[in-house]
Amino acid sequence: MQPFYLTATGYNLNYLPEYIALRHGFFKEQGLDVTVNIPTPWDGVLDALADGSADMALGGIWVPTMYRNRVQNYTVFAQIANRCPLALLTRGSVRQDFKLSDVAGKTVLMKSGGGASVGLFFKMLLRENGVDPRSVDYIQDLDGVMLGNLFQGGMGDYFVTDNLSALAMASRNPDVAVQMEMVTQGDVPWSVYYRETEGIAPEVLDAQRRFCVALKKGIDWVLERDAESFSDELADLFPNVPVEVAVSVTNQFRREGMWTSTVIPQKAFDRWQVGLAGARLVKEPLVYSEIVDDRPAVEAEAVKEARVRVERTVETRL
Repeated sequence: MQPFYLTATGYNLNYLPEYIALRHGFFKEQGLDVTVNIPTPWDGVLDALADGSADMALGGIWVPTMYRNRVQNYTVFAQIANRCPLALLTRGSVRQDFKLSDVAGKTVLMKSGGGASVGLFFKMLLRENGVDPRSVDYIQDLDGVMLGNLFQGGMGDYFVTDNLSALAMASRNPDVAVQMEMVTQGDVPWSVYYRETEGIAPEVLDAQRRFCVALKKGIDWVLERDAESFSDELADLFPNVPVEVAVSVTNQFRREGMWTSTVIPQKAFDRWQVGLAGARLVKEPLVYSEIVDDRPAVEAEAVKEARVRVERTVETRL
């Protein structure tokens, strides 16, 4: 069994297929003994890659993007989350005629603590919908729990946080409601796996491939089952969230394309790069091949397809 050390920027529902792969032994089926560490603060993942204590990091692709040719070059191999897992909370009840332009002139609270992705995506979404992000006032750079308490106490007009926390808050507090769930707002490679480009060798790529095979099995496992059927596992994984909320969000993520493939889609990559350039993290959007090596993920998909063909052949013969 090969030890494989993963360092992650957080613990989130959008990482669910990885947790399932760990709990059900899918990584061990591929000869990988995976250990996960979540450093505090989150940017400790870069230290773990630098000192060799981690084989791979899980987090936002905006980090490898902005570091490219400036500080350190990282290569991205695969994705786990194909959509944004955020939500926009409002006061009172949901407005059926809501438009993103309604936030202009308002104050939006945006959780931090896990990096810049919340603000990066929300401001990109505003630009995509013809809203100048400068027309909005922001309160950010604070912990999500702190901002959540302040929002419920009267600060600001809207609050952007993760979908799971948003629905949990709305289930407890009738004075707030989820106005928008951003999983519905199109593909984006939200959470990806990467490591330092220097030192990538055939044996590294082989381990990445096997990791992707197991991860894909975890994705398929989740997609093939209504979340209600594994609510006990969700309760174990997210004990601080009402299980009915975890089930609801998981099923919505299943429906809306949060989990699809370990391969990063070109179109989604390009969209996010335009967003990152709009935020001035890079001067120009990066080219896919400049930062992504999708061979391990593509080969993992091929393994899945070959297994399906064999299963169909056996069924036909029976």
